[in-house]
Order: sequence, then C-alpha cells, then structure tokens
Amino acid sequence: MSDIQASSSAEFQRDQELDRLESVVRDILGQARSKGCSDAEVTAHTSQGLSVTVRMGDVDVLEHTRDSGVDVTVYRGRNKGHANCADLSEKSIRECVDRAIDIARFTQEDPCNGLAARELMASDFPDLDLWHPVSLDAEAAIRRAKVIEAAGREDSGITNSEGASVSGGLGLAVYGNSHGFIGRSSGTRYSQNCVLIGGKGDAMQRDYSYDSRRSLDDLEAPEITGQEAAQRTLRRLNARKLGTAQMPVLFAPDVARSLVGHLVAAVSGSALYRNSSFLKGSAGTQLFPEWVNIMEKPRLPRGQGSGNFDADGVATRDRTLVEDGVLTGYVLGEYSARRLGLQTTANSGGVRNVFLSPGGDGFENPLAAVDRALLVTEVMGQGVKLVTGDYSRGAAGFIVENGELAYPVEEVTIAANLRDMFAGMQLAGADIDTRGNIQAGSILIERMMVAGQ
Repeated sequence: MSDIQASSSAEFQRDQELDRLESVVRDILGQARSKGCSDAEVTAHTSQGLSVTVRMGDVDVLEHTRDSGVDVTVYRGRNKGHANCADLSEKSIRECVDRAIDIARFTQEDPCNGLAARELMASDFPDLDLWHPVSLDAEAAIRRAKVIEAAGREDSGITNSEGASVSGGLGLAVYGNSHGFIGRSSGTRYSQNCVLIGGKGDAMQRDYSYDSRRSLDDLEAPEITGQEAAQRTLRRLNARKLGTAQMPVLFAPDVARSLVGHLVAAVSGSALYRNSSFLKGSAGTQLFPEWVNIMEKPRLPRGQGSGNFDADGVATRDRTLVEDGVLTGYVLGEYSARRLGLQTTANSGGVRNVFLSPGGDGFENPLAAVDRALLVTEVMGQGVKLVTGDYSRGAAGFIVENGELAYPVEEVTIAANLRDMFAGMQLAGADIDTRGNIQAGSILIERMMVAGQ
C-alpha cells in the first residue's frame, strides 16, 4: 500500500486484518496439535510503511514497504522447534509448521523449554492509545522533509546536507498459544530526522536531530528538527582536543539513556544464565546512590514500548527495577527465569518504557550544576564489556566551565567501570528525552578517565 491510511474505515480495516491474523494463528495451533505437538505458540504479523529522504532539496529515497509473516514454535515434550516464513499462504504456513516439527525432533531436550503458566497469561487488554493512522502519502512526506532540510540550511554556516527523512508505519500482530490465549496488538510510529554538515575542509563537522512518536500530531514541527540539527552542527565547529585527565562527565539526555540500557542488558536473563554479566547475583544490593529510582511502565498510553503482554503472553505490569538505589530484581522472560530458578518478570522480548526518575543535587538544571566537566553529546564504538563492566568509548562534546559551554572537543576516549559509574552518579536531570523506550535526563558521573592527546 502506498501510504498510511486514515479514513472512517480505518478501524474496520484494522479489525478485519486482526481477525485474519487470528484465524491464521488458530489454524496453526490446530495443525500443531493434530501432528502430535504437546504445545505450540504462534505470532502472525503484518506491517506497512513509507519512508522519504530529501537531500539538497531533491528526493533522494522514496521507499514503500509491506511485510507479513508467521513465527511458529512447537514443543514435543521439552524438545523445541522454531520456524518462520514471510508468506501467509496456506502452503507456506503448512510447510513452516512441518519445518518447526522436524526441528523439534532433532533438537536436544531442554527442561526449561515450554509455555509460561496458564495463570500468568494476560486477561485484560486496556486501550494503550497506540493506533494513530493518518493520511501520510509520498507527496505529504516529501513536503515535510523539504521543510525540515530547508530550515536547517538557512544558516550560512551549514555547508552541506546528508538529508532530511520522514517515515511512517503501522504494524498489526496476533500472538496465541496452546493455553487458548490469544492476544492482539496494533500500533503506529512516525519519525523525522535531519543530518547536516558545517564548516569546510578538515574543519567540517556533522550532527543531527530527530523526533519519533506514536502519533504524527505529536511530532515536533518540522522546522524545529531542522533548526536543532543546524544548531547542534554549528556549535561543534572549531572543536579542540584534550589532554588526559580525570574529571566529572555529564552525559546529555540522548546519550545518558544508553547507560540505563547497559544496566538493563546486564540484568537481563540471557546475560545472567550465560554467566556473562558483572551484575549476576546483585539483586538486592545497593548499586546507585539512594536517590536513584528506575521504573518500567509497560502499559503507558502512547509509550514507545507499550504492550499488554510480553512475547510469552504473560501480562505486563508496572515495576520498580531500582528503588532507592537498590537493584530489586532482574529482567526475565519465562525461559531465562526457569534457567535461573526464578519467576518471569514479563520481559520476554525486552523491557517496555523504562524511566530514570530525576534526582540528585542540581537535577533541575544539570549544566548549571557543574563547575568544570566534559559534556558528552556523542559516543562511538562498542567498548562496553558486560562480563566485567569495563566501559571505554570514543566521545565528542563540550567542556563545561562555570555551568556554561566553554568550547567543543573531539577525539576523546572516556573510561571507567560501570559499577563505579553507577555508584558515582551525582544527578539525573529533569531534562528527560522522551523519544525512546528508555527515557532519561542528563546523567552526571562524579569522575571518569578522559583520554585525549
């Protein structure tokens, strides 16, 4: 389909498609049962989208997507087989089920395989306000992208552009299993971004800005995205290099959430049962200062990660992952919970809407709270070792002096251990970046090694 539809029949079309997907799921479950499987679980899904990129005022990319498919998991006792296909035809589905069953015949028995308990299945399905289809056709998307880029290129300091993009998409899915559980989900997503270049020759710098929401109406004005991209690019011009020293490091909100992401990764079940996390055995211990609280709100209206059930069909619920600085538990789906001898936390498929609450001295205005520090606005590389907690990444940003940006810096490496970083958090800002599944404001770490020239 060439655009994201919005009409008086939008709800009817959605319900019709969900009915079709549910029929597919029920049929596959019936096939698995008739072929001797003790249990099965199935997800059938469809999606469609539109993406446009404009560069230097001309259309550079115009892409329409439409996908569908099924994921089939069958159990023969504790033997598991999984297969998928990108075709909802009867023949393809039948072959997919047969492949999953064949795989189950030859895989090793695992006592932790199987469905989550019937009593854990979701039983209530409140409307999470995730469905906002609008008329976003190619022409409308191109116009919006051109406005974004033009606003960013207005300043004479911007010398080139890598383009402005606008995209929209919708997805529908139905999950079912042998308990008789059927769960439906649907949602829309819209985003826009702009990447600009400033300066000339060896002094060139690039930066970007973006926004992403469930509803097109919630996206910031296109001019704001372009202007923010220009501002971020221009302030990086004439960047300096630093000498090596230890100093406080302030992570900007869009970078700070990666620190929360490292925590989530380190307390996730797969890392724990594989003995590949430095936080194994840390539940119930003090990892952060007492003012730190991190919550998960999986049923948040219009949330980027919202859902009424996880990938096992288990009902989601609000929880506090870190309370008064103490890690309260882990992030577990049914399989990883069994491996660890624990209970699922309804996190099969990942976390949903994680929030770091503001706190610490100066959280209202993080920049003003520091006398001298490195403000990190970009990190590069994969230098995070969850086995040990060692953290070492390339970075760029600004030196902050007396609560103000003094000058930009580049080609810097920042290093510490995540356990020390967590314990050394001095503030979490109220300047929360709300664009992602993990949301946080600025984070100030008391001290890190900053390596430059």
